Amino acid sequence: MNCFALIDQNDVVVDVIVADQDFIDNHAKTPDGCEWVETDRDAWEGESLRENHTPLRKNFAGIGFTYDAARDAFIPPQPYPSWTLNETSCIWEPPVPYPTDGKRYNWNEDTQQWEIKD
Repeated sequence: MNCFALIDQNDVVVDVIVADQDFIDNHAKTPDGCEWVETDRDAWEGESLRENHTPLRKNFAGIGFTYDAARDAFIPPQPYPSWTLNETSCIWEPPVPYPTDGKRYNWNEDTQQWEIKD
C-alpha cells in the first residue's frame, strides 16, 4: 500500500490516505479541480528514513502542505515570514540556526532570535 495526498485547486494538501493505486484510479472520490498525488511516508528533507530507498517528493505530505509541481515536492507551511525555503530539502529554515547546546528554544519573530523555552 502507498500513501496519497489529495491536492486542491490551490495546490494545498487537504487529505492524506493509505491506498493502493487501483483504489485511487477507480474508486477514490476526487472533487472537481483536485488530484491525488503519491507521497512517501519515509521521505523527509529530501532524504529517506530507510536505507537504500530513494525518497519521493522530498517530504511526506501533511494536511496544509503545498504541492509544488515544478519542484515535484511537498512543502510544509512557512512557520514565520523571515524563514526561507531550502531548495534542496524543501524545508523552511530560520535566519539564525537553532542552538546546539541541548536546551529547548522557541523562535521569536519580532527579535529574530531563539529564546530559551520556559
